[in-house]
Amino acid sequence: MERFDARRWDEKKRIGYSRKVLQYFLHPKNVGEMENPSVTAKAGSPACGDMIKLYLKIENDRITDAKFRSYGCAANIATASVLTEMIKGKTVEEAKKIKFRDIVEELGGLPQIKYHCAVLAAEGLKQALAKWDVIQGRRKIDEKFVKLILAAVIDPLTGESVLKGDKYRGCKIEGKKVKIMLNIPKDSLEAEAFEEQIREAFEGLDVDLEIEFVES
Repeated sequence: MERFDARRWDEKKRIGYSRKVLQYFLHPKNVGEMENPSVTAKAGSPACGDMIKLYLKIENDRITDAKFRSYGCAANIATASVLTEMIKGKTVEEAKKIKFRDIVEELGGLPQIKYHCAVLAAEGLKQALAKWDVIQGRRKIDEKFVKLILAAVIDPLTGESVLKGDKYRGCKIEGKKVKIMLNIPKDSLEAEAFEEQIREAFEGLDVDLEIEFVES
């Protein structure tokens, strides 16, 4: 792991990074995949510049371990890393109360232009805990849940959620069958990218997922 470099910190400080942000960037904690996680969630896309994937181990509704993988800038790595530290030991209900501003505050501040990194981390946590509630039978899979999960599926061309614009045409849910309809040409590279992201987003859920691409 890269050692802390005071000269680099001085340079980053001039653009608004705190010492804590740089420390979490240069020495991130809880990096890497987790074997047999209780639940996972992914937010963002490498194609758009920032992405995180969270892995949580939950026992008796308490988060006993948390890890992450990320792609992006110093703020993206720092926010994901500090979030994993913040949630370890908390109950699921306690973790649900964490907002992006709590992450910013824990890091001693962020440049406003980098707030989206904290938002991304908070959204990843929100999705992971929503999926956990479904796994535990406390939440049903309905369109509201589907949209929550799809909010993290990013169009690599625009950097916006698949829910933006007219790409999302709706969903049908019958028991374990979840059908998502998208207004995208079936054989396009765009369709391939979206399908990969959507299937990863629903990872760990006991659903029969179908993605229908229909070009209007």
